[in-house]
Amino acid sequence: MPAVIRPYTPHYVHPPPTTEPLDYADLEVIDLSLARTPEGRKALANQVRNAMRTSGFFYCINHGYTPEQTDRIFDIADVPFARVAPEEKQQYAGKMKEVGSYQGYKPRSYWHIDAGVQDQNEHYNVNRDVTKKAHPEPLRPFLPEIEAFARYNHENVLHPILRLLALGLELPEETFVNIHGYKSVGETYVRFMKYYPRSEDDENKTNNVWLKGHTDFGSVTILWSQPVSALQILSPDGAWRWVKHIDNALVINAGDCLEFLSGGFYKATIHRVVQPPEDQRGYTRLGVFYFCIPDDEVKLVPFSESPVLQDQGIIRRFPDEAAPLVEAWRKARTRAYGQSELKKTDQRTEEEIINGVVVKHYN
Repeated sequence: MPAVIRPYTPHYVHPPPTTEPLDYADLEVIDLSLARTPEGRKALANQVRNAMRTSGFFYCINHGYTPEQTDRIFDIADVPFARVAPEEKQQYAGKMKEVGSYQGYKPRSYWHIDAGVQDQNEHYNVNRDVTKKAHPEPLRPFLPEIEAFARYNHENVLHPILRLLALGLELPEETFVNIHGYKSVGETYVRFMKYYPRSEDDENKTNNVWLKGHTDFGSVTILWSQPVSALQILSPDGAWRWVKHIDNALVINAGDCLEFLSGGFYKATIHRVVQPPEDQRGYTRLGVFYFCIPDDEVKLVPFSESPVLQDQGIIRRFPDEAAPLVEAWRKARTRAYGQSELKKTDQRTEEEIINGVVVKHYN
């Protein structure tokens, strides 16, 4: 059988990891290969439950994707930035504010960070159904690989994690899987994202914050670890701590939808992006994500039949009868992010109201 010939693109070379002694968050490391057996899932469920109840972040290792496959997806991730001309990028710009969808390009300087400073990152977003939108010509040869990558994330990473989260609530294993269908109508998507260095003046005006502290609006976010340190999480003691790079690992966190569906048991995790440490400044930072969102028609009410929730109590962000559908929630959050006027509540926190829910942002 002849070998499959993959389309060529230059190899993306990551900067070296930082050697600075950063204050890293102490995160659980989940061996996802153990989730293949009922006994393994039972043991992992407790580990994931504790991680989501404390830091809200954890690493996944042994997820089945080889280092060579991971290198390849980062090579592809650079294509929409390095190989697409500016005028072609404009043709495929997303219409986030108009339609509440991230499909296509989010250009640089679209979001307001602080003190009049706009963001310096761009990203390209691809729905797991890569045929939903047209794509720039240089990216088209890679669409079969992107689609295969999306399916792998969905079925081999997301679904096993959702089973563990359901077991942590003593719900049937498929409870969350059933509302995250690969073929369902929804917005779950691959994101390629590139951060560019900023001027010293912009760093001073924003106190080195590149992306304010926030929660993701979906259920689960899958981040493919890369070596430029910039991601921080807000720890339970109120301190911002760095997320350490682990080769070929995944960084997993919970979003708003999971918090709503779990009655506050699993809390959406506050995280931000800041200027990298001194030995990594001047580098661009290339990221690969899989943002997971429940099916559009799901109503964001807690699974109150959970014995754990019946014992622990349910924390509702809105009455069940007023709970929005996922489609309404994701569109409202997408339209508003980085565009709406935020109300400052103290020196550290700003907020806005979306669908009757207070959404906080952290400086």
